[in-house]
Amino acid sequence: MPPRSPVRFALCGVILCGFLFPAAPFADEPAGVEIPIPSPSAATFRDPQLQKMWALDAIAPFEDKAPLWDHRDSALQEKMEMVLDRLDLDDDVKDKDLSVVLVDVTDPDRPRVAAVNGDQMMYAASLPKIAVLLAAFEMIATGKLQYDKETETLMKAMIRRSSNSATTEMMQRVGKENIARVLLSPRYRLYDPAHNGGLWVGKDYAKAGLWKRDPIHNLSHGATAMQVARFYYLLETGNLVTPEHSKQMRDIMEGSELKHKFVAGLLYVAPRAKLFRKSGSWRNYHSDSALVRRGGKTYILVALSDDKEGSQWMVDIAAAMDGMLRDAGHSPEAKSSKLKTGPDWKKQ
Repeated sequence: MPPRSPVRFALCGVILCGFLFPAAPFADEPAGVEIPIPSPSAATFRDPQLQKMWALDAIAPFEDKAPLWDHRDSALQEKMEMVLDRLDLDDDVKDKDLSVVLVDVTDPDRPRVAAVNGDQMMYAASLPKIAVLLAAFEMIATGKLQYDKETETLMKAMIRRSSNSATTEMMQRVGKENIARVLLSPRYRLYDPAHNGGLWVGKDYAKAGLWKRDPIHNLSHGATAMQVARFYYLLETGNLVTPEHSKQMRDIMEGSELKHKFVAGLLYVAPRAKLFRKSGSWRNYHSDSALVRRGGKTYILVALSDDKEGSQWMVDIAAAMDGMLRDAGHSPEAKSSKLKTGPDWKKQ
């Protein structure tokens, strides 16, 4: 289990500046802090490009195209908490070993949001590869990267098969600095200190290749469930790069070759559902995320966990949340057994 290293509020500025220099090779990965911290000013960042981004935001703020924190739905929240209680995951939520965000985007203009530990930063393994995808399409849009057959093949291997070698190749083409700039940019703010962090990719998906760990939690590959949900909301509404580029990213994210976690749970209850998805696993850290279209409903589901049983949690959560949204056989009051993965899981 990685060592835990809480970060005090008063040291925020020092730590944020620290990301400009290579971090010492700590053991992967210390856990995050619990206290959100305020957004830094442009002066906090010594990188000239980052300074300009934050300064521009102060002069002419970008509209937040995914203000999910403002769309919490009390009824959906209550149902979610009842489902997690029924799955015996309420203690894990209290211990902050599980984060879940559910967003009903059937009407994208009126999203309905429920979240537990939504701003809890966790090590997310391969899930932040979606940030590499976004940064690559930002470069494609500006003509700095060619979207040819080779690039498309690498992207599909990175997302659908979660290939570490393909991801490392894409990161080298895009540049880790550019990935960070996209995540921190005022247009997206997918990593935002005001919300305890978010998506971060500061290291190749290989033994070597460390650039910089995230400024707050010292994680090489991190995420919060809410920021991942924001990524999918922007994807669904055509606000990642351009509507056309958002569509191309959805095409790449459809058709996961890994039939576990959310995929396994939804194959059991909704075999015809369409998923745009990315998951991650490393030791006790298990995560999954998906935009799901299923029989007139469209929703976003994200879960991050720190437990050896986390992969199984993902199966159960996906099946239960889908049932809750459909109100068909999985009402919060209903009693159900957990699904089991493995060769015989479909038989249950």
